[in-house]
Amino acid sequence: MNTNTRIIFQRLQGVESEIEKLRNTLFALKTTDIEKYGANYEALSTDAALRSERITCQLRNLVYINDFSGKNSYLKLAADAQGITISQEQEILSITLPGLLPKRKVRTNMAFLHEPLNYALQEYVKSHDLALYKDCVVCFSQIYDRTLSRQRVRDYDNLEFKQILDTIATYVLLDDTGLYCDSYHTTELGNADSTVVYIMEKSAFPDWVKAHKELLETTSEIP
Repeated sequence: MNTNTRIIFQRLQGVESEIEKLRNTLFALKTTDIEKYGANYEALSTDAALRSERITCQLRNLVYINDFSGKNSYLKLAADAQGITISQEQEILSITLPGLLPKRKVRTNMAFLHEPLNYALQEYVKSHDLALYKDCVVCFSQIYDRTLSRQRVRDYDNLEFKQILDTIATYVLLDDTGLYCDSYHTTELGNADSTVVYIMEKSAFPDWVKAHKELLETTSEIP
């Protein structure tokens, strides 16, 4: 057995072990009464989510083990699979991410999201004439699935925004310090969990936030 084959076999065994643990956690989740044992449900669901993210990163690394040059091709597929989209309208950039951002206190490997997002931004700026935002507002919109309990809505200061902002800033901001960049957070109800990041110059923010609130009131997406 050559070195690469042995390494791949060992890593696949590790992935199998993680999948078995994930399967056990999912079984425990199915048998947990969320009304009576909300804290247990949160702990189990967090463990399942983090474990699945580790599995994603482990499998992703196996794609690169023989041909690292194929990384970009894979990341394009990953960005598409996750539903990462980037668009710009009237000089307002919007970036849609798949799901809610994790809690800040939870130690998680953000590579599962960071790498495809980094690739998507890299490709977007290559094909679009996008000037760096120099005096801007970055708006994080946390969108919660309206069919689920509103008790899920979390405080903004408990969410991990920094890593996402760092990735975005590399491509579209002059700087993300307070001298150049203000932050704004909003919570909405929608058809599925997601996070949308809007970036605009400060001069555009008052009109944007007014129009955005009016739109949400019309579509009943504000809790």
